[in-house]
Amino acid sequence: MDVKDKIIKAIQHALDSLQIFSDDFMPIDLSPPKQKEHGDLATNIAMILASKVKKNPRQLAQELITRFDLDPGIVSHVEVAGAGFINFTLNHQVLYHGLLGIIESREKYGHADWGNQKKTQVEFVSANPTGPLTIGHGRQAVLGDTIARLLKATGHNVTREYYFNDAGRQMRVLGDSVRYRYLQLLGKSVEFPDDYYQGEYIRDIARHIVKEKGNSLQDQGVDETPCFRDTAESIIFQDINTTLKRMDIHFDVYYNEKSLYETEKIDRVIQELREKGLAYDLDGAVWLKATALDLDQDRVIVKSTGEPTYRLPDIAYHKDKIDRGFELIIDIFGADHIATYPDVLAGLKALGYDHSKVKVLIHQFVTLTEGKEKIKMSTRKANFVTLDELMDEVGVDVTRYFFLNRSMSSHLNFDLTLAKTQSDENPVYYVQYAHARISSILQHARDRGYDPDIQGDTALLKTNEEIDLIKILLDFPRVVSDAANQYEPHRIPAYLENLATSYHRFQHAGKMDDSLRVVSENKETTHARLMLCKATKIVLANGLELLGISHPEKM
Repeated sequence: MDVKDKIIKAIQHALDSLQIFSDDFMPIDLSPPKQKEHGDLATNIAMILASKVKKNPRQLAQELITRFDLDPGIVSHVEVAGAGFINFTLNHQVLYHGLLGIIESREKYGHADWGNQKKTQVEFVSANPTGPLTIGHGRQAVLGDTIARLLKATGHNVTREYYFNDAGRQMRVLGDSVRYRYLQLLGKSVEFPDDYYQGEYIRDIARHIVKEKGNSLQDQGVDETPCFRDTAESIIFQDINTTLKRMDIHFDVYYNEKSLYETEKIDRVIQELREKGLAYDLDGAVWLKATALDLDQDRVIVKSTGEPTYRLPDIAYHKDKIDRGFELIIDIFGADHIATYPDVLAGLKALGYDHSKVKVLIHQFVTLTEGKEKIKMSTRKANFVTLDELMDEVGVDVTRYFFLNRSMSSHLNFDLTLAKTQSDENPVYYVQYAHARISSILQHARDRGYDPDIQGDTALLKTNEEIDLIKILLDFPRVVSDAANQYEPHRIPAYLENLATSYHRFQHAGKMDDSLRVVSENKETTHARLMLCKATKIVLANGLELLGISHPEKM
């Protein structure tokens, strides 16, 4: 049991002694206060429960304190502050012990097992194979990959899945777009429809077909030969996969929408809905009786043309997810899905499935800016910036970091000017520089005859900069767990920037006062400070690894 767990247990025992039981309120929150002079950890539990027990929050906090049974070797001071916060100051021996724990745990530090190997699926990207990945797809790709990393680091059994939407009208339009460009390359006078895919990549695919097939397909329509569509789908998906691998994003499962039709899972969903009285025919279409499922109006699931709307295959797909035994299903969608995913959840409910297993995460759009100019994007008109073009400009690490350092619920203005800045003004370089700087210091110590692997006396770490740095290091496991539990990966870059700032402050103190240098003539303090440097390097590396970002030894 770690220090935080011991304090939470003491709080729980105090609540029990006051006959205040935990069934009716949220789990006890214990986290660092915003101002360090308020201690090391704080809880607002008295403020949460005050109205329940009809007491003033400060009075309740004082009553709880008198019932705490905490080892003074762990907590040196407890006080009530503000409107009823309870603040805890830790004994420095706890900090020193925690520092040793970081070095012992190394790459596992910050990981947890509270996920209990829950069978978890994370579905993300799932871009239609109708064009290259854009920066909008890129944000979703990086968010999904990082959430999967966080869940795996907290003990979940994670499957990464890409839903390959290879059916429907957009694929027919894609095939026909290629056919028109193919005919133009053969010298035919054809007018290209405005609403077809117009990017240069369509011409490239058509050129490939001309090279392979010559003019043998010039008299065949898109419905007469699968060549146009199949070739486009194959080339585009290969391009998508290459882009994702460039970002170190891999999938365990590629699920084809077409398979839902081939295995008759679509038909079975319609049949089950009819049997439950939740599907009916009207005006040649098939409707989901969504009003019986608490939605505002019924929804068409099969058009009068016989073509399913997006809802039907998505309902069948999510039914299949649950049938495969997933206990937690994470769907990551763009903001264009915000009004549509409730229909899919309603369909699951109609089929008698527990739709609470499905957690839908919506991310806002990305605007790419350079100076004051916004770069417009449209997949069909092809005036978009591809994800590969962005990585060519700023690199993989910067691309990933910028997609992650804001909450997914916030619109992201991707500042290309800042992203191309190769200095510590760029936040990813600021964090990476701290890691590289520590590597340099450890090598300098070796050159001076010190062995950084020798365990020093951590009790010699007493300056404000040293203690503050240790406290931030020890907060890393909480930050990781909160980021995983709340599906908020932006917490990690925010933490790493704070850690880098604290480390730079610690290092700067040594520049101002020779006695505070990491490597000095004093062997005992040198070994202690080298341990602090090593622990910081471990946490920086572990945090960057969770973000899928490199942690260079030199910059």
